[in-house]
Amino acid sequence: MPRWLPRAVILVLALVACFQLGSWAFHQLIGLLVNILIAFFLALAIEPAVARMAARGMRRGLATFLVFLGVFVATAGFLALLGSMLAGQIVDMVEGFPHYLDMVIDWINRTLHTELSRLEIQDSLVHSDWLQKYVQNSASGVLDVSATVLGGLFRLLTVGLFSFYFAADGPRLRRALCSVLPPAKQSEVLRAWEIAVAKTGGYLYSRGLMALVSGIAHYVVLAVLGVPYAPALAVWVGLVSQFIPTIGTYLAGALPTLIAFTVDPWYAVYVLGFVVVYQQFENYVLQPKLTARTVDIHPAVAFGSVIAGTALLGAVGALIAIPAVATLQAFLGAYVKRYEVAGEAGGAGGAAAAGGEPTAARPRRVRLPGLR
Repeated sequence: MPRWLPRAVILVLALVACFQLGSWAFHQLIGLLVNILIAFFLALAIEPAVARMAARGMRRGLATFLVFLGVFVATAGFLALLGSMLAGQIVDMVEGFPHYLDMVIDWINRTLHTELSRLEIQDSLVHSDWLQKYVQNSASGVLDVSATVLGGLFRLLTVGLFSFYFAADGPRLRRALCSVLPPAKQSEVLRAWEIAVAKTGGYLYSRGLMALVSGIAHYVVLAVLGVPYAPALAVWVGLVSQFIPTIGTYLAGALPTLIAFTVDPWYAVYVLGFVVVYQQFENYVLQPKLTARTVDIHPAVAFGSVIAGTALLGAVGALIAIPAVATLQAFLGAYVKRYEVAGEAGGAGGAAAAGGEPTAARPRRVRLPGLR
């Protein structure tokens, strides 16, 4: 047996063991890595506000704290207002449910010539097997719901803590990262960082504009129909539909539809129809144009990046896919040389067709977006 064979076998086994250990560690830490990624993009989003306050002489840690405090107060106030409104509407809806049920039963009896009774329907529902099984399953799932809520609060605290440190210690973090790189690479890292800040801010700006347009449109419809709490519902629809990916549209449209049902069942149908129509308008008209302008990527690329981000990281991937792709595209665009296309008007082919000498293709200088 050759002398190198035992060493090669031991080396291969060691490499396999290291790969298995690394794979196991990665799968165990995937949740933490995703939280750090979310915190990084959140820190990039608030970086302009923090930097502006720090430029005026305020300590960076205090500026970050004030920005987070403002976001927390605004979110808590909105949730408190929405919760009180929702609680009152649920109470009114429960109290008026027998009346709505009588209206539906009367309409069915007149239309289909039946003889249904509310008391018979209630009695059959109360004594049904599926209702008893549902109550039992709900009682057994209380602990699972509690664990999910506690896990969500812990994850939110983790994201908030990491994003605070990323924003407060941004310059120190950049210096620590650049200190291990040669000078040529340091400028590239700083340039990529500034591009990421600009693109993330542009993405949030576009989402804010779409939330504003959506809120105004839904407010007009709700106010015309006379649905109560129209301003709060409009703000709810605008924010939830834009900043909660995938399921945000359904959550946003369910609440105004439910409250419109307490006024008139037909109003709920009208609100639901408007939500569906507006969503199609937003997806195919408003969002591609606005996202392409603010984030500077093609609408098809934006749509594909959202699908890819959802497939990789779920809702988190859908939320950060567009700014990540826009950052990568802008960073690569600074180093990719572009040339005039031969055969176009004014190009080399045009000159040759006119009898002149074809001009050499000259590289076009690309200006980096978002750099000061």
